[in-house]
Amino acid sequence: MMLFSGKKILITGAASGIGRATAIRFATEGADITIGDVNEAGLVETAAMMARKPRIQPFDAMDNDSCRALVDAAAQDGLDVLCNISGVLKWGPSETFAIEDFERVLRVNTTSVFALCQAALPHLIQSKGNIVNTASTAALQGIAYTIAYSASKHGVAAITKGLAIEFASRGVRVNAICPGHVETPMTQTPPPAGDVDWSLVMRNAPKLLNGSCAPEDIAEMFAFLASEKARKITGALFTVDGGQLAG
Repeated sequence: MMLFSGKKILITGAASGIGRATAIRFATEGADITIGDVNEAGLVETAAMMARKPRIQPFDAMDNDSCRALVDAAAQDGLDVLCNISGVLKWGPSETFAIEDFERVLRVNTTSVFALCQAALPHLIQSKGNIVNTASTAALQGIAYTIAYSASKHGVAAITKGLAIEFASRGVRVNAICPGHVETPMTQTPPPAGDVDWSLVMRNAPKLLNGSCAPEDIAEMFAFLASEKARKITGALFTVDGGQLAG
């Protein structure tokens, strides 16, 4: 039997990268999926790769009303799983990092996660469903030149653990994945302008041979945590990082 046959699943950030791989993975397991992203053309491309036709619902993570509208669309017939994958990365020397960029990173990566969780929780309480958020290895240690991103992902970790405690007695599980370096369009941005000490950057390199992850590696963890196989797991942060945080 397929893991998610008949389950209603919302996946954000599905226009590319981890979100796309996760949507493709869940579709192979029989899920009824809604995919969301600001990039509608990317969503259409993802839909063409999926084994089951999804509902396509563009949304803007900067807009709380848009986040709520996405959940409303996805939950028309109920909702079992929310996978929060949308995110942005901007990095560079902290002395010159624009406050406006700092605020945008937190709004997309953290505030929208809470807005989506908040909108989804009434449906998930009803279905005894679960949430899988995307944190990062940057949520678990200090990383130079990515202060905004690190702050945003520490926030996701806090949201995950806090909601897990608050809603455990109501049958809702909440977990997060902490990917290391993943080969996605987001991580392929050119180096920032300014003075960067690359020895500090390389402290966080994966330790395994070919240790950088593919989006499919992270999608596998989404499928596990969202499934009944993980029914006793909540409030957990799972690293998938090629040994990046091993030491």
